[in-house]
Amino acid sequence: MKLIMMIIGALVVLAGGGAGAYFYFNSEAEASTPAAEHKEAKKKKKDHGDEAHYEYVELDPLILPIVDKSGVSQVVSMVVALEVEAANAAKVTSLAPKLKDAYIQDLYGMLSEQAALKGGVIQVGYIKKRLNAISQEVMHDGEINDVLLQVVQQRPI
Repeated sequence: MKLIMMIIGALVVLAGGGAGAYFYFNSEAEASTPAAEHKEAKKKKKDHGDEAHYEYVELDPLILPIVDKSGVSQVVSMVVALEVEAANAAKVTSLAPKLKDAYIQDLYGMLSEQAALKGGVIQVGYIKKRLNAISQEVMHDGEINDVLLQVVQQRPI
């Protein structure tokens, strides 16, 4: 009798585990992370056809010196790409020389004042914020969604 009760108990435990696994693996998961919420919002936008299509306009490399009290101490090279809506890509491409000029004017003074350097290393986040602000000033219409730094190199001289 004791053996039969143990077998029945084991079967109940196994059946409960099997049912739990069935319901767990067969149901659709609901994520509550910010990334999942972002994906859900993107999916809703896509369903409604409101999602913008972006292109990347890559500018020619920027090469800037870092000047200190003793002269040029480093050379910084950057490759910048601009994330723009597909409809505005041609306009941004035609204004690329004006954007590069504005970038060089701003960064030349900033790098020479050591404002973007911390321990001799370029602060990429600071540079990116500056380039975003300059882009919005030059374009006026908010046609540039984001500035992407593809390459940032420092070389001592």
